[in-house]
Amino acid sequence: MLYPELFKQLEAVRWNMDKDIPWDAFDPGLLSDDQARTIKMNAITEWAALPATEMFLRDNKDDSDFSAFMSVWFFEEQKHSLVLMEYLRRFRPDMVPTEAELHEVRFDFDPAPPLETLMLHFCGEIRLNHWYRRAAEWHTEPVIRAIYETLARDEARHGGAYLRYMKRAMVKFGDEARAAFAKVGVLMASARRTAQALHPTNLHVNVQLFPRDTIQSRLPDPEWLEHWLDKQIQFDSVWENKVVERILHNMSLLMERSFASVQELNRYRKEMAGAVASAASAAAAAAGGLGGAQAAT
Repeated sequence: MLYPELFKQLEAVRWNMDKDIPWDAFDPGLLSDDQARTIKMNAITEWAALPATEMFLRDNKDDSDFSAFMSVWFFEEQKHSLVLMEYLRRFRPDMVPTEAELHEVRFDFDPAPPLETLMLHFCGEIRLNHWYRRAAEWHTEPVIRAIYETLARDEARHGGAYLRYMKRAMVKFGDEARAAFAKVGVLMASARRTAQALHPTNLHVNVQLFPRDTIQSRLPDPEWLEHWLDKQIQFDSVWENKVVERILHNMSLLMERSFASVQELNRYRKEMAGAVASAASAAAAAAGGLGGAQAAT
């Protein structure tokens, strides 16, 4: 089991909201209204760990190890929301999200393949780590800069934990896991070709609620994310390339095969998809032959 070890590792570096955030360094002249609004939106987005955890527990009922790890991930992600709200409570109380605004992002996600969901959230942690690092550079007020730097480190550690579960899945499921991880890896490393930011909070997850079935679509300002990325923290092609490089680097380590580009990863995806399809055909043929033999006897 991975959960006991991951619990110890994450607990050893867990930060304290009262002691490790430099609250006394706050400079009111360095926080603008626009910056405070982005903090509010990030606080609500982080609250979406609640429905994500409910999804993970529902779709991984046969995996008690991973489900137990959710206790750590959920705690730390909700703590992200809490520290951002605490910042606003102290310094911009008019911007603190209401309970109704927080509850708005709690809705059911449609069931999805667990392996693909695992890879999706692994890539999401990588992307969020880079978003928060860039946000820390964009902000001018020292306390919120320290908070975003702290959250970025957490997201990187969460990505590392997900990677451990992905390695375990490859041992258990073989090419099926490789095909699922490569499929989502190609998608999440191709953000430059899409009109929207590729992150779990910006993907459609409930067909009955479409189009209000993304976390971002249920925020007080649904257009906030793109504006934050493009106009405020300026998450440009240089930063996007850093995300792609990290995804490709980790996929190379995971698959023990070098991927220098998304195109190479896509070729590998096709290879693995073909291997899975061939294995399924062979299994069906064997089952058919066995059935025929049993019928003959």
